[in-house]
Amino acid sequence: YVKVLGPEHPDVAFSLNNLAVLYDAQGRYAEAEPLYQRSLAIREKVLGPEHPDVAESLNNLAGLYEIQGRYAEAEPLYQRALAISEKALGPKHPDVAKSLENYADLLRETKRSDDASQLEVRAKAIRAKHALDNPLE
Repeated sequence: YVKVLGPEHPDVAFSLNNLAVLYDAQGRYAEAEPLYQRSLAIREKVLGPEHPDVAESLNNLAGLYEIQGRYAEAEPLYQRALAISEKALGPKHPDVAKSLENYADLLRETKRSDDASQLEVRAKAIRAKHALDNPLE
C-alpha cells in the first residue's frame, strides 16, 4: 500500500490513523501513539496545517494523551483542533461540537468544570441546530 501510494499520501495517513484508533481502543497506547503522530505529520505536510483532517489527528492524539493522564500534552492539541475546526468548517459544524466535547472532557478531568460547562453548552447548541436542519441523519 505504501509502496504504491508513497509514504506521505493522505490515504496512508488515513490508514495509520485508523490502525492507531484500533490500538487505542485495545489499550495498546504505546503502539497507537507513533501511528497517530505519523498520521498527523503526513496530514500537516500534505494537506496543510489548517485542514480538518489535521484537526481529527490532533483530537485523536489528544484523546490518547488524556486517557493516559497526560493532560498538559493533550490540552494544546485539543485547543489547536478546535481552532482548526472552527476556521475550516465554521463555528456551527458538527465536527466543531466534537472538538468542544473532547476539550470539555479534559477540562472536567482537570477540575475546571465551569470552563467545561461553557464548551458543553456550545456543543449542545450545535448538535441541536444540526439535528433540526438534518432530521434524517
